[in-house]
Amino acid sequence: MRFVAARPGTCAAAGAVFLVACGGEGGQRTAGPLAFPPPPTAAPTVSADDFVGAEACSGCHSEQYRAWAGSTHGRAGGSPERSTVIAPFDGSPIRFADAVVIPRQRAGRYEFVVRQDHFAEEVWSVDGVIGRAHMLGGGTQGFLTRMADGTERFLPWDWSGTGHTWFCNTGTRLDRGWVPIEQTMRLADCGDWPPLRPVGTVDRFANCQECHGSQIQLRLDPEAGGYRTKYTTLQVNCESCHGPARAHVAWAEGGAADQQDISLSSLAYLDKDSSLALCFRCHALKDVVREGYLPGEPLERYYALKFPVLGDQPYFADGRVRSFAYQANHLASACYLQGPMDCVSCHEPHGQGYWDTDRRPLDGPYADGQCTSCHPSKRVDVERHTFHAPDSEGSRCVSCHMPYLQHPEVGPRIRFARSDHTIAVPRPMFDADLGIEGACVQCHEDRTPLELESQARAWWGALRPHRPLVEGQIAELRARNATEAAELLLRPEETDPLIQFQAMARLLTGYLAPDAPDLAPVVRERLTALTGSPDLDVRALALASLHWISGRDPQVRRGLVDALQQADDDLALRGRWVLALGFLGDLHRDRSDPDRSEAAYRKALELEPSDPKLLGALALLRSRTADYGEAARLFRQSLAGDPNQPLTWVNLGIALVGTGDLAGAAEAYERALALNPRDALALFNLGNLRQRAGDLPAAEEAYRRAVEADRGLGRAHFELARVLILQERPDEALTHARRAVEFMPDHAPSRQMLQDLERALNP
Repeated sequence: MRFVAARPGTCAAAGAVFLVACGGEGGQRTAGPLAFPPPPTAAPTVSADDFVGAEACSGCHSEQYRAWAGSTHGRAGGSPERSTVIAPFDGSPIRFADAVVIPRQRAGRYEFVVRQDHFAEEVWSVDGVIGRAHMLGGGTQGFLTRMADGTERFLPWDWSGTGHTWFCNTGTRLDRGWVPIEQTMRLADCGDWPPLRPVGTVDRFANCQECHGSQIQLRLDPEAGGYRTKYTTLQVNCESCHGPARAHVAWAEGGAADQQDISLSSLAYLDKDSSLALCFRCHALKDVVREGYLPGEPLERYYALKFPVLGDQPYFADGRVRSFAYQANHLASACYLQGPMDCVSCHEPHGQGYWDTDRRPLDGPYADGQCTSCHPSKRVDVERHTFHAPDSEGSRCVSCHMPYLQHPEVGPRIRFARSDHTIAVPRPMFDADLGIEGACVQCHEDRTPLELESQARAWWGALRPHRPLVEGQIAELRARNATEAAELLLRPEETDPLIQFQAMARLLTGYLAPDAPDLAPVVRERLTALTGSPDLDVRALALASLHWISGRDPQVRRGLVDALQQADDDLALRGRWVLALGFLGDLHRDRSDPDRSEAAYRKALELEPSDPKLLGALALLRSRTADYGEAARLFRQSLAGDPNQPLTWVNLGIALVGTGDLAGAAEAYERALALNPRDALALFNLGNLRQRAGDLPAAEEAYRRAVEADRGLGRAHFELARVLILQERPDEALTHARRAVEFMPDHAPSRQMLQDLERALNP
């Protein structure tokens, strides 16, 4: 689970919802902290039946439909056929050290044949195509397969249209990023083998959420015997942006021309933040606040765009991509912060062509009109500004200010560079210090960063200084305590929401402690001021930080309560607030600090007293500290709120084993399997119970079902091999010992078992 202003020396927090007492905790204590208002309930207002698909739009909006149909959105994916598949399914083998994978067409179907040493041949069908290698900085194509549990998962073999090679992601196994498949690699070096990432959003899985398709829904459905996956299309269709159109189509077909409510709002006149939010549904990293999003619902109730900064640090101090991200770093650009720029300032939304701010079409992504329509003085004497020949690449605006930058987490071997939407000023030395191959060095590889910096200063003089929040993050490395860090990282007077959130996250995770009585006033004062931020993510993180450090202080508590009571959208604000505190619980749990971890979860439960996920997280913490009785109580409390949690039933079973209640544990595992008969962890733990009771045939059956449900569960292969050996069937055990070593190469008992079996069977 991942849950996931006042100036120094003053007391008033301008724009915030409360005041902070100067000096210490202050104020008269009450018998107990003021209670937060109970969380509201809100049923979804949109259902899958409200969508009609893009074809329904084509009659009245034929021009826009034609533009969309030929666009990257209109050709983003679909069913596997000649028009969608660009990868070579011609029977040419993809060779690994221990396997050959053959992409082929057979009887009109696309499929991968896997021939792996020591194992039977397998055929994996291609049931969906994602992407068509459209991106200029490195395009790819991926493939979905339909699994027995109802999910549709990404197959591990992707095609690079730029590099014309098959590749896979080794991130979870070798940590080498995306690499071309070579004969020195094992099949299991691919982190997504066997397939594990589904389309759709369920917190049980690492996933790609709802972006690679339209109206994607993934949910546990016990009646279906697992999960149910639904979507309109694997294209990005009209309703992905405009919302559900069934009522609008009914209005249009009914001929009610005098009806004022056409049931669909125009997107042409959105302000810049609303316009950006529309594109950021897909073109931004997100953390899940609530599952079940469909276009037409308020996005902020379901996703928080800046919260991936907590823990993952996807951006550098100035907003450029540090690991892997999308275009949300547009929020760090001066063109957004000091001007009106949104995505459709440059990108025509239907055909994905380019235009200027007056909507005049441009030749393509490198046309200067994107910039000179706002900066007309720069086109008067181009060479005077660029110091390059007017018609050269070095005089293109985007060459210097929006260079293509390879995403570091991907690694250097598969091209995946994206145009830098921070629209930065070239800084050769600063870029080199960050490890960024900036604009200057991309063209002038023969010159050192110092030489390029000297040249830049000779041409343009002193480079523009960083914004205060960027400078603050750079200087924060020298901070000695929370006070110094807060002075550098908290700037309520600045309007730089992405960078401010990033700076606040540094302060929260690096310096702040729960219920700190001796914290300098400047920390609370500036956090209090930031509770008045117009940015929802910044406001929520400021409130969570105050709750963390001073949630027991009566005046602070009153302000926290007022913040919820005055919120425009309690669900969106409270969800983020809980997300931040839940993240702190996870962070300190993983840092082996159970006291702080529990403090964070308890504070989150003050806001959501019956939240099943929070109760489950607290129960899991108790299990880690071997307090199995309390863990079992909390797991049961979580399941009382939501009994449809297979993983929580499994965790309850594990806690009950810790208390010695083996019958109760078996019942818990069976409850998990009633929800999802293919839950591999429930089957594995049930097998452990059966093996412990000496019932080897029953243990064997449970382990077999576990490895059928999740081929990559190495420990289940190991235990299955063990019970087969105990039943004197070493030849059958050998296959599973090999699987155990395949997926757990560092597990010494598996290696020893395999060695012993091979020696015994092949003397």
